Amino acid sequence: MSGSRVMRAIRVSEFGAPSVLSLSSQVTVPKPGPRQVLIRVQACGVNPVETYIRSGTFSKKPTLPYTPGSDVAGVVETAGEGVVAFKAGDRVFTTATESGAYAEFTVAADDCVHKLPEALDFTQGAAIGIPYFTAYRALIHKAHSKAGETVLIHGASGGVGVAACQLSRALGLRVLGTAGTPEGMKLVLNNGAHMAFNHREQGYTDKITEATDGRGVDVIVEMLSNVNLSKDLEMLAYGGRVMVVGSRGPIEINPRDTMAKESSIIGVVLYLATQEEKKECAAYLYAGMEAGWLRPVVGSQYPLDKAAQAHHDIIESPGAAGKIVLTM
Repeated sequence: MSGSRVMRAIRVSEFGAPSVLSLSSQVTVPKPGPRQVLIRVQACGVNPVETYIRSGTFSKKPTLPYTPGSDVAGVVETAGEGVVAFKAGDRVFTTATESGAYAEFTVAADDCVHKLPEALDFTQGAAIGIPYFTAYRALIHKAHSKAGETVLIHGASGGVGVAACQLSRALGLRVLGTAGTPEGMKLVLNNGAHMAFNHREQGYTDKITEATDGRGVDVIVEMLSNVNLSKDLEMLAYGGRVMVVGSRGPIEINPRDTMAKESSIIGVVLYLATQEEKKECAAYLYAGMEAGWLRPVVGSQYPLDKAAQAHHDIIESPGAAGKIVLTM
């Protein structure tokens, strides 16, 4: 492979609004090093965390300039030295990349690359990484959810939400989900939730508590903690746990609400997962793909040059309906 190959990629040269995402057609195609794989990208997932990173408000800041994204699906172009699990032509998806995902080619470490089953297309493959691995980390590694418990997916119609619904149902949990639109509620019910609630409705939290016969929910997977955390604490059962998966600012809570039920608030972030945890999660999710319950729902699709629009819409849209994906 000659060093002069170029590709189209999104580059960020300064932190800021979605407009800082700029398309360049003269980016050098990266080369895979030892234990790395070069992938020809067919689709890549857009995740809320990428908007936080781009705006400069996330705890980890990449060195500028950079290409955003971690979740690609595509075909292996070349495998670097020491790679045994993949060869050119394999259909794969990633959970992280070395060179960024919003690009026609990406390099990923071989332990972040996974085979994509024939039953899933590339847009679905791009919707697995962060959403499903986050849902597993929240429900299993952090909440220690057990079959028979009740879980509330607070914001269940987006990427992580749909993943959490499917996973919770497969784990034998009683699944309650919320969405902001009738379309979103339907989506939630079609993807594993036993009941759906509209989180834009006045008094919806009372309905959730009623649905548990006043007992409360055991686990809450929370996508918008800065709005919902105080209410979440009131909805918990004794010993309940709130998993903070997403937050866009501060919120005031009353710590007494945790004392009354001896409840816990637990932060969840994927980049702190150990190798063992990642392996366990990958094995479980692969079994889900084989069994057929893991089936990502793809929502809006945008071409690469509309990445800024995708970043705007994932934060500003009135209600999520599946996973936002960029296509090449």
